[in-house]
Amino acid sequence: MKRFYKEATAEQTENGPEDSGWRAVLDGRPIRTAGGRPQVVPTQALAQALAAEWARQGEEIDTATFHYRDLADFAIDAVAPARGTVIAELLPYAETDTLCYRADPDEALYKRQMEMWEPVLSSAEARLGVTFTRISGIIHKPQPGPTLACLRSELDACSDFELAALKMLSSLSASLVIALEAIRPGADAEALWKAAELEADWQVELWGEDWEATERRAARFEAFRLAIALATLSR
Repeated sequence: MKRFYKEATAEQTENGPEDSGWRAVLDGRPIRTAGGRPQVVPTQALAQALAAEWARQGEEIDTATFHYRDLADFAIDAVAPARGTVIAELLPYAETDTLCYRADPDEALYKRQMEMWEPVLSSAEARLGVTFTRISGIIHKPQPGPTLACLRSELDACSDFELAALKMLSSLSASLVIALEAIRPGADAEALWKAAELEADWQVELWGEDWEATERRAARFEAFRLAIALATLSR
C-alpha cells in the first residue's frame, strides 16, 4: 500500500464517553481499529507511539511494523467487549505457573530455579499477600483458592490495555506471576525474561542452539518488551 497521508500526529478527543481519550490522526483524520471502532487510547504517550508508527512509514506502508497499532486494536476490539472471557483465559496461567514447577531438589537445575524463580515468586507473594504451592515434578497440584481469588481481583483492576499486555506476556512466559510483575512500574524486563527462559537457557547450555532458534528467542523477547511498553504507555 502506498502512503496516502503527509502527517501523523496525536490529538485529544472528548466527543463522548466512548471516544474520550487520545488518538492518532493522519492529516487530521482519525483512525479506526481493524474491527471498525474508534482507535481511542487512554494516554497521550500511547497515542504518540501510534502516530510515530505511521510517521516512520516511507512511500510504501509496511503493515508488519505497526506493533502498537495491533496491540491497541486487540485491546479495543477483543478485550474491551469481553473482559470476563479474557480474565478467565489468563487465570489458568496461574494454576500451572511455570515458576511453581521445579525439578527434584537433588537435580542441578533445581538450584538454578531457586536462585532465579524463588525471588520473583516470593516478591509476588509478599506484594499480594498470598501463598503459591511449589511442586517438584510435572504432576499438577491446584493453587490455593484464596490465591486464585486474589489474582482474579488483580486482573479485574487492570485496564483493557493492561489485560492485552498480560495476554501476550503470560503466553510468552507461561506464567501469570511473571506477567503481572512485568507490568508493574519499573519492572526489570530483562531479569523477568531470563526467569521465563530459564529452562530453555539450561537446555542451550547443555546441548547448544542453532541460529534459527536464537532468532526466534530474540523475537520473543522483543514481543515481551513491547507488551511491557504497551502497559507502561497506557497508564
